[in-house]
Amino acid sequence: MLIREAKKNEFFLLKKQRLASYKIHKEKLSSKQWAMLETHLSSDINHQPGVEVFVAEMDGQIVGSVALFPADSKSYAGTSQAVECPEIRMLAVNPDFRSHGIGKLLVEHCIDISKIRKQKFIGLYTGCFMKHAIALYEKMGFERISSLDFSPLDDGIFVKAFRFYL
Repeated sequence: MLIREAKKNEFFLLKKQRLASYKIHKEKLSSKQWAMLETHLSSDINHQPGVEVFVAEMDGQIVGSVALFPADSKSYAGTSQAVECPEIRMLAVNPDFRSHGIGKLLVEHCIDISKIRKQKFIGLYTGCFMKHAIALYEKMGFERISSLDFSPLDDGIFVKAFRFYL
């Protein structure tokens, strides 16, 4: 398994892979919630200066990706609030390659980079309906920061905040 920086000509493929990866959650969400998530996953927000996109490659095939946003960047489209620490965003694993530790490897890569850069902690947000992702983050040692949770549509679906202290 190779973890490397994504090439610009791969971004279109990564968008398609993110959508395919998150599609399992579509039936858990209202059409309005899914449309918001789909828009976010399809956005070009990871093209901001300083944002790094990494891919997991197996036998020449991209099987997963993640974006690492630097502190003080804007990781959510339509918001003016900057994140206070590096933030892991849009972790996605090709559905055919789930349960092979790919997501964990991508998260560990982001943690390692943040440690090298002497960051104090790294954060991430995930939907309350993403049970497998939450279990992974908790198993890896991420702590919940419920004071940072939010509900984008104020409809009972929450985005949960997590932090990993380096």
